[in-house]
Amino acid sequence: MTFTQKKIYYFEKPGEANTQNAARFAIERAKELGITTIVVASTSGKTALVFFDAMKGSGINLVIVTHVIGFTKPGEWEFSLEIADRLQKKGVQIVTGTHAFSGLERALSRSPKISGGSRTEAIAEALRRVVAVGLKVAVECVLMAADSGAIDIHNEVIAVGGTASGADTVCVIRPAHTANFFELQVREIVAMPRVR
Repeated sequence: MTFTQKKIYYFEKPGEANTQNAARFAIERAKELGITTIVVASTSGKTALVFFDAMKGSGINLVIVTHVIGFTKPGEWEFSLEIADRLQKKGVQIVTGTHAFSGLERALSRSPKISGGSRTEAIAEALRRVVAVGLKVAVECVLMAADSGAIDIHNEVIAVGGTASGADTVCVIRPAHTANFFELQVREIVAMPRVR
């Protein structure tokens, strides 16, 4: 029987305080596996900057996935325009699109006329509860990046998500498009919060 032994990092608490270490662990595993792309969730751009700075000179591509425009307030994008401009000038791809695990489904579940959750939201909730909130975010960002053409679905990526703010979950994912969700594979958990 053959096996591989690898490190998994467990953060004592979830949240923004883990972002710098999450970046370090993501780069470490990408180099170990020869992965050329790291997909990172970032709402305001702060997490994107931490990863951008940490990845300088690594030769690894950075893809940032943001909240959809209107997520918090209709017509508004939460991501800093200044940070977006700076990153795009340095070749970083920024993906903003309909969230794979909510989108139209969220409108239905929030409607007072149509109550109840959906199968899509059940998948999202399972990922949050069984592993970590950040895993749900990381998987969703990979789906969105694949659907936008920002990543190649034939190559593994490092995916990074977080709990509320910052980054605290790092994993290795074989991507898929949202329409082929069940072809996506979470192949390794690199880091995650132990307690939430």
